[in-house]
Parts: sequence; structure tokens; C-alpha cells
Amino acid sequence: MNNLVSKVAVIGSGISGAVCASSLAKNGISVTVFESARGPGGRMSQRREISEDGREVYFDHGAPFFSVSDTAALGYINEWKTKGLVAEWKENFGSFDRNLNQFTDFEKEGFETKYVCLPGMNSVCRALCLEPDLNLVPEFALKLQEIPVKPCFVLMLAFRQPLSLVPAKGFAFKNSKVLSWAFCDSSKPGRSATGESWVLHSTSEYAEDIIAQTGLQKPSNATLTKVAEDLLQEFQSTGFNIPQPFFMKAHRWGSAFPAASIAKEDKCLWDKNKRLAICGDFCVSPNVEGAVLSGMAAASKLTQF
Repeated sequence: MNNLVSKVAVIGSGISGAVCASSLAKNGISVTVFESARGPGGRMSQRREISEDGREVYFDHGAPFFSVSDTAALGYINEWKTKGLVAEWKENFGSFDRNLNQFTDFEKEGFETKYVCLPGMNSVCRALCLEPDLNLVPEFALKLQEIPVKPCFVLMLAFRQPLSLVPAKGFAFKNSKVLSWAFCDSSKPGRSATGESWVLHSTSEYAEDIIAQTGLQKPSNATLTKVAEDLLQEFQSTGFNIPQPFFMKAHRWGSAFPAASIAKEDKCLWDKNKRLAICGDFCVSPNVEGAVLSGMAAASKLTQF
């Protein structure tokens, strides 16, 4: 490693930036992380809300879980598991066909290991950014232009009683113009909750239609109320006797999923002259594994420079 590389700034503390920063710190490099949000996590954030009756409710309103197949990425997962930051989410998953109004299939046990962070999906990012030689600095953002993205609305729901008639704790929607996924957030390991909480994901098409009507500015309360009603109605139309929740709130992810991978071979963008590495899921694949691999690649470029 060139000794001239002793200090690095990492802009953004989502999982890709956090992995990159942590890898650099382990190589003895002093790292400062710049983040525009209130804390680490990015699209692996957890949300704390207070219901009208004063209850605290928590939701993983970004990535609900992640799966990995790459050997290098699995090494990170095993390390996080050892530290108690990650666990397997062992619940029934399936697919619900909106046209048939029934579940059409269920995943077989062991089909795909699903991991979640403990006690919230932002926990790994927070832990990585608190490692020695890392300094988190707020109020700074890097905006990459011209990367196509797909939006998504999420709806956070809390029920007083478990939805006992729903046969799966996570399922994809087929032939729905409104919903793409539904997850029982409170069924994840390490979660403590009274009642049961669910997170619904809209389809990209539904989100794009809402944005076309209302614009890209921050959604108004009226828009979020309409979205919440639409998503809840679609969820209730499954026929599983889903009651009204005691808490309901919608959120828009304007850039939920990158629609293109711009650096599949190198796994990050690298400018040797400027000593600049850009990493993210948009470099490899639109998921947590892609973000981790990109963060690892960026750290490798900087440490080998």
C-alpha cells in the first residue's frame, strides 16, 4: 500500500459506504464518513414512530432482508453473525396471485437463506461506522446524476393482534398493480413488539404513476394519505380478514432500486488520478449483496493505490 494514502473521506453511510469505510479502517487508514441523513443506514434504515396512544413502533422501512451467494460477502456475513449483528430470518415465504386471490406457492425450507440485522436493519451500518479510526460527519451528501432508478412507496402498519389468517410472514404479489411485497416486520429475530407490525412495498409502476401526478418534490400529507389508503386496501383485499391498524404511515423512496448496473466488472467506479472511488448497489446489482461487494471493491482500490 502506498503510505501517502493515510486519510480517506467516505461520502454516505449506507451499507456500501459503511463496508468500504470499515475495510479501510482495518487497513490502518484514518476514515471520515460524511452522511446527510440523521444516521447510518441509507436504504437499510429503521424507523421509530409514536402511535396516537403513545406506543413506540419500529419498522425496517427500507430493505426487509438480504441474501448472499458470493464467498467474499459471506465472509462478512459470518463475521457479523458472530458479533450478534445478523441472524437468519426463518419464516414462511410465498407468492400471492391477485388475479386468483390465493397463494400459489410457498418457498421450500432452505431455498434461500434470508438475513436480517439485529435489532434493526441499520444495526450493521451503525456498528461499522463506530469502529476505531472512523469519524461520522453529518450534513454532507454526494449526488450521482443520470443513474436510472425505480421509486417505491412503503406503508408501515401496526396491528394490536397478530394476523393469524395470513399463512406467510413475507410474500410477493403477482398480478397486482399496487403491491409488490408484504413483510411481517415483527416476526424477525431480535424484534420486541406489542401486537404485530407489517411493511408493504408498492410496485414501481404504482409509485411512478403517483410521482407523475404529484411531482418529485416531497410528498404532501394528502398524497401520503392516499398512498396509505391504496396500499392498505390492496392488502385487505387478499381476503385474510385484515383489520384496521392502530398505526399507519407511508414513506416514499424516490430512488429505491437502481435500474442499471454501471460497473459490473470492477464493482466500483475508480479514478486513479483523483484517488476517487464511487461504490454502491448501482455498480453491481440492486441489492444488499451488490452494495457490500461494491464497498469491498472500493476499499481494495484505495488500499492498493
